[in-house]
Amino acid sequence: MSRTPSESDEKTSPRAAELLARRQAAVPRGPFNVHPIFADRARGARLWDADGREYLDFCGGIGVVNAGHNHPRVVAAVRQQAKRFLHTCWHIAMYEPYVALAERLNELAPCPGPLKTAFFNSGAEAGENAVKIARTATGRTAVVGFERGFHGRTLLAMSLTGKVRPYTAGFGPFAPEVYRLPYVPFFRPPGDADDDAVAAGAGAALDHLFAYQVEPESVACVLVEPVLGEGGFYPAHPAAIRRLRETCREHGIVFATDEVQTGFGRCGAMFACERYELDPDLVMTAKSLAGGLPLSGVTGRAELMDGPGVGGIGGTFGGNPVACAAALAALEVIEEEDLPGRARAIGDRIMAAFGEWQARYPHVAGARGLGAMCGIDLVDPDSGAPDPARAGRVVGAARARGLLVMTASGNVIRTLMPLVITDKELDRGLAILGEALAEAA
Repeated sequence: MSRTPSESDEKTSPRAAELLARRQAAVPRGPFNVHPIFADRARGARLWDADGREYLDFCGGIGVVNAGHNHPRVVAAVRQQAKRFLHTCWHIAMYEPYVALAERLNELAPCPGPLKTAFFNSGAEAGENAVKIARTATGRTAVVGFERGFHGRTLLAMSLTGKVRPYTAGFGPFAPEVYRLPYVPFFRPPGDADDDAVAAGAGAALDHLFAYQVEPESVACVLVEPVLGEGGFYPAHPAAIRRLRETCREHGIVFATDEVQTGFGRCGAMFACERYELDPDLVMTAKSLAGGLPLSGVTGRAELMDGPGVGGIGGTFGGNPVACAAALAALEVIEEEDLPGRARAIGDRIMAAFGEWQARYPHVAGARGLGAMCGIDLVDPDSGAPDPARAGRVVGAARARGLLVMTASGNVIRTLMPLVITDKELDRGLAILGEALAEAA
């Protein structure tokens, strides 16, 4: 029988203490942990820990289970494929699930066709391979990212990531020919300037980049998240990101959208770039692609995707057959249950709650979101400065009441709940978060 957690449970549970001691002895400190709990099982939008305590999950494995924890159709697809074979390596003996999934993504991606797709393991691999594809296809070497952008933890992905701590500190030297645009004006706080002013600011930033950092004829691609993930859950400003797209087209620069966290319904469409009416040349995917299994992909214009020679892209586990089967089932769930539409409804309820809290509490500010990918700042009520310590207290207070939530960029409370969450679960989770915010006043 599950039970509601409490702060005293967290401090006194012998089972949790034993597992935490084993973790500290066997695992290095580098892999961070948001919550000091150990999962035992999960279903839908709920998770139970090793002591049987039940939590509502607003983290979703950091945006991995848009279709819900252990969706029956995904689990059934995994079991069916596992009975046949777990691995052959796509490069040794091909298999139909890889082709079928590539065909499905080629149909779904909003890129100008015809399209092709290749599969890898992680979001970082998708980003690195997108750059390889763009470089070989264009014959250019430079790559442009954004301040506050996050593309992963491998060398090139880390080089593109626009935040020092904790992602790049101490890990240099980094890959060369990487340049960054400022996050403002492309990602503006809510309520800022009108479309014309924002577009003009974006144009000025691009002019500065090309005048003082790198010539446009040397740029292979620009990588952009339609909503900054680790960088604070700021949606791109429509006028600015469209100006960026036009500039890329003007200079023959590959426009690549990182949909690792924003994709598969999270932002109210299958891909967030659709909300901006964008037609990227390449789309990077991972996280919710396979319903909880590790799988990533790059989908894009066929003439670009065919740039690398035979053997130029790939990997032993890329496009694993079990993960591909899970992804095909997850995509069916996302479409048939209209999870993009559900994300828009969830986002409306979240933003209504955020607006109420922002009006009520001086330490809450900056409510923003796209679909169900929403963020709100925790700040010092006197100075308005970001307050990561206060945000940490909110996370702990929410957990003690039975809600798992996490931050982005230190002081931002972000929402990544499974999109199958019921209205009752969502309202309960928001009520708990409101109580945690009141406690942190």
